[in-house]
Amino acid sequence: MKTIFSSLNLVEVHHLKNLFQSAGIRCRIRNEDLVRLAGEVPFPECALQLVVEREGDHPAAEALLREFLRPQSRAVKPWRCPDCGEAIEGQFTACWKCGGARKDAVSAAERP
Repeated sequence: MKTIFSSLNLVEVHHLKNLFQSAGIRCRIRNEDLVRLAGEVPFPECALQLVVEREGDHPAAEALLREFLRPQSRAVKPWRCPDCGEAIEGQFTACWKCGGARKDAVSAAERP
């Protein structure tokens, strides 16, 4: 089994494992107990390692990993609620004041 991803971030590794498993890629995490020693033990020796169990799954796992690591654009322009006129930050799709929906909420959420 080959390590496909390594990190000290437990949440990140478990999230990636869940993504792989939901795509039918069997994998496991190594060093879950050793990660607690980070700082006392060199990083390469105690980092969490996500390994893919089947060699044939590596191309699909690498594609998912590339997508996971790709920077996401989060900058969306602020908008004004069409119902009450409140100014709302761009990442939100509903008005905090009246609950009015952003008119272009679907297209705004899908923009890169």
